[in-house]
Amino acid sequence: MVDVVIPLYRPDAGTGILLRRLLKQDYEINRIILINTKKEYFNEELLFDPVIEVHHITKPEFDHGATRHMGMELSDADYVLFLTMDAIPADTHLISSLVKCFEHRGSKGEPVAVAYGRQLASKKASFEEKYTRNYNYPPQGRIKTIDDIKELGIKTYFCSDVCAMYDRAAYFSNGGFPEKIIFNEDMVYASKAMKNGYAVEYCAKARVYHSHNYSFREQFRRNFDMGVSQKDYEEVFSGIKSENEGIKMVVSAAEYMMDNGHWYDIPHLFINSAAKYTGYRLGKMYKHLGKKIILKLTSNKEYWESLEE
Repeated sequence: MVDVVIPLYRPDAGTGILLRRLLKQDYEINRIILINTKKEYFNEELLFDPVIEVHHITKPEFDHGATRHMGMELSDADYVLFLTMDAIPADTHLISSLVKCFEHRGSKGEPVAVAYGRQLASKKASFEEKYTRNYNYPPQGRIKTIDDIKELGIKTYFCSDVCAMYDRAAYFSNGGFPEKIIFNEDMVYASKAMKNGYAVEYCAKARVYHSHNYSFREQFRRNFDMGVSQKDYEEVFSGIKSENEGIKMVVSAAEYMMDNGHWYDIPHLFINSAAKYTGYRLGKMYKHLGKKIILKLTSNKEYWESLEE
């Protein structure tokens, strides 16, 4: 039995498309649980099918970990699929492909705790964004365990709640998501699961359309929050450098642009990468910054304001 949990904030026409595509899946869904931030922005017309339900929270109550944990507690299914509201299933096999992952095992028999899907860039995505999505979400799937750290580094723990299905029983036995986290709740959970003898599967057959053409400022702020999360969970990320992986991707992207006649996109790639890296490094140094400065750098002001409550 599968439930789907989708955090919402100001749902739009795309949310309706997402829900309709979920209802056309070749694997029956038990419940679609919407956790909506700010009731005044919710359109009741989204509740057009009996399996769809909504639970409202306030903006200060939203948290990347706690809100998804709430969805997990509301569910009574064997497996729970988390999606973001802008992740659109590419076909009718998304859920069935992810469910099959839980029949798989790691190289030493490790059961799969979570399986995440492939993110495809939309037609409107930039050339750079299309390459980045394909780099981070290649066409070949893989089962990852704790033994892959030497080979994969930080990517061992990589997992994305844009589209990820969890074994609900394993989720609770592994301690679930952190109750307070600004970003990366998926990777923190993946690391805990792996250290407890579980595997994480990247399922390339489970595909969603999900991409963004973020501005330099947006990239800076997102990566600032990423740096904060890595600083807050040093027990997970310490000793595993993520900068090397970032450099590899930038070099690979630049070479691909040159080879495909998009040399004019390279300056944007370098500036974009500099914005990401600067934000990330400042995020890791956030404890040395004042509150006023942090609020200017973060993309999630509510998180910092909630820490004072």
